[in-house]
Amino acid sequence: MTAKRIAAAVAGGVLVGIAGAAVAANFSTSRQSDFFTPGKHQFYVWCAGSSDYVTTANGRNAEDAQLRLYSANKAHGRTTCWPVWQGRVPA
Repeated sequence: MTAKRIAAAVAGGVLVGIAGAAVAANFSTSRQSDFFTPGKHQFYVWCAGSSDYVTTANGRNAEDAQLRLYSANKAHGRTTCWPVWQGRVPA
């Protein structure tokens, strides 16, 4: 009886592990496609020597939005700030 319980526990653990890997793979794929999708992207803006903040920017993809935000910060004299991509925001 004990061997059956151990086998059932191991089988259950394997199934939970497989399900977790499938969810993680789906999340990773979705996040990767979000990076290359046009629209509104959220950024955590890290600033050396001043307050950090969270904001959004529109762009053809995350890199474009990041460069637009970086340029806007630079134009406002915040040359020590760098936006770090957090994800795409649904419109």
